[in-house]
Amino acid sequence: MSKARFLIITGASKGIGRASAQRFLNAGYTVINISRSACDIAGVHNIGWDLSNQDWQASEAQLLDMLPEQAKITLVHNAAVMTKETVADIRADTLRDVLELNVVAPARLNTRLLKVMSEGSSIIYISSTLGTKAVANTHAYVVSKHAVIGQMRATCQDLVGRQIHTAAICPGFTETEMLSEHLGANPEMRAQISANIVLGRIAQPAEIAETIFFASENPVINGTVIDANLGQVEN
Repeated sequence: MSKARFLIITGASKGIGRASAQRFLNAGYTVINISRSACDIAGVHNIGWDLSNQDWQASEAQLLDMLPEQAKITLVHNAAVMTKETVADIRADTLRDVLELNVVAPARLNTRLLKVMSEGSSIIYISSTLGTKAVANTHAYVVSKHAVIGQMRATCQDLVGRQIHTAAICPGFTETEMLSEHLGANPEMRAQISANIVLGRIAQPAEIAETIFFASENPVINGTVIDANLGQVEN
């Protein structure tokens, strides 16, 4: 009998996280969502957990109670926050808050879950195209997503001998609530974005979910950064 497989994913109530929960559920995984809002997909186990809160004791205990002593786990660090600011006006507490959710929370989850992750498990980080470049007016987010890629690479080196692999997925513009909030009601900007994508459109969450699933199942890509952006037009 094959060992039960678990997906533990943060921020699966919407967007890429929700699509990923569905993809892994379809593949027979037990799916556990960690987020403040529940995922509405039938069969997903939800833990209401604010990862930016310093007190994890109760939520951590709830999660570990759902897992065997050793399990094949795919851990997907998906939850993130994007703020709008520049180097000239960013507040220190804004940067701390963004880093707490986007970078520190994944590190804390790793330390908790590596104790129960068996060989064949994986840790997948969701970075961004802004993890390798930058645009104006999203200073804290850009800093955090660069840090996520560094965190993935450090994870790879630290797991020598564990038979647990890792990768960072860098989605481009994807049809999510975060993108809609960032763009606002601006069809001209949306058209401009699509014009700078080789395939002429914005990616769908299910496409990114498929990339995450591929990375989780293929240890040969250990330590790899995967761009999932439909191709960027280089000017």
